[in-house]
Amino acid sequence: MARTNSRNTKGVRRQARAQGTSRKVSSARRKGQSILGRMLGMLPFTEEQLQKTFTVLILGVALLGLGWLAQVSGATTVAADRFAQVASNAGFKLRSVNVQGTRRMNEMLVHERAFGQRDLAMTRVDMDGLREDLLQLPWVEDARVSRQLPDVLKVDIVERQPHAVLRKADRLMLIDPTGVELEPISRSDAAEYLLIEGPAAQSQVEALDALLDAAPALKGKVTGAEWVGNRRWNLTFDTGQRLALPQGEDRSAAALISFAQADGVHRLIGGEVASFDMRNPPRMYMHVPGRSEAQELSMQAQQQAEERGEET
Repeated sequence: MARTNSRNTKGVRRQARAQGTSRKVSSARRKGQSILGRMLGMLPFTEEQLQKTFTVLILGVALLGLGWLAQVSGATTVAADRFAQVASNAGFKLRSVNVQGTRRMNEMLVHERAFGQRDLAMTRVDMDGLREDLLQLPWVEDARVSRQLPDVLKVDIVERQPHAVLRKADRLMLIDPTGVELEPISRSDAAEYLLIEGPAAQSQVEALDALLDAAPALKGKVTGAEWVGNRRWNLTFDTGQRLALPQGEDRSAAALISFAQADGVHRLIGGEVASFDMRNPPRMYMHVPGRSEAQELSMQAQQQAEERGEET
């Protein structure tokens, strides 16, 4: 009889321990849920909004997975080809190119590059690729490409502006304000532009503009500029007179301003002086053709007169 009671007692104890463990687990769950609930409650979203957000995230991940699988299997390429074929059969195929903004450049260069994609459906025209191709043309500073369905490609060109003429070893080249070569130009047509010459002068075009801007009164009279020794400028005026400037941006600008002030007072440009040398500012050296020869003849005549006086 005592043994039976012992068994019952052990069973009761095991049941009690199991119930205690269950209560602890339930309490921990309630506590965890309570903490999670408080954390979710701190967010500025309702429970419904959170559910929708999680649903969208799950769908997004699923779509990304499907897209990756389609890419790997080649299904997207097949679908794109099929769609392009349908679009082409429906009349959405490149048939004409509308070019805007060309004034100086040869418009046929744009057509050649655009119609290189003539056999493509409008959906397959590589807009970015065509734009990059157009930007390789010398006259094109910028380009915008757009579709005008069903069959027109619109191209808006921003042309570079002709600025000066660069003298090269074998030809004259029209250039823009940054020194980009645009096209060859004849000597007669080049007369209306500033002529720039000298080794590495092409890389100094913008610096030359800044220099000439320092003396606006003279800028319109300068017809030529020679970059000498990769360090300084010689300027030629429309009268054929030449001005040698010192090296260095600040020194050359100061010398040019000083010359402009002197010209305003003494009318140097258009006078008898053939060249001005300001390489050692503030000094200015002037060369007058024939003056040295005239001085030598005068001295010879004076000497001859003195010799005749001594003889008498």
